[in-house]
Amino acid sequence: MAASLQDMFLVTVICESVLQDRMVKLLKNSGASGYTIIQAVGSGRHGSRMGDIAGFNTNIEIKILTSEEICDRLIEEIKPFREKYALIAFRQPVEGLL
Repeated sequence: MAASLQDMFLVTVICESVLQDRMVKLLKNSGASGYTIIQAVGSGRHGSRMGDIAGFNTNIEIKILTSEEICDRLIEEIKPFREKYALIAFRQPVEGLL
């Protein structure tokens, strides 16, 4: 018997690793039920982030599957961090098994 897919949003945040604890607190307070964090390297508008020195010049990628309501709340709560830190965030509508 095939399980049904649920409509949800995938929020992806790529930010400086120094924000990890603040992002986790924000996610928990927003009502997100879970998240995944991985180390990220790359280059873009904010320069290169190669993670070659532990704790310096490093990025993380945070992925959250959630409802549209929580997605909207997260995006709004993340916006102020862009003023001081390298951070991008985007969302995608997805279907998934939970």
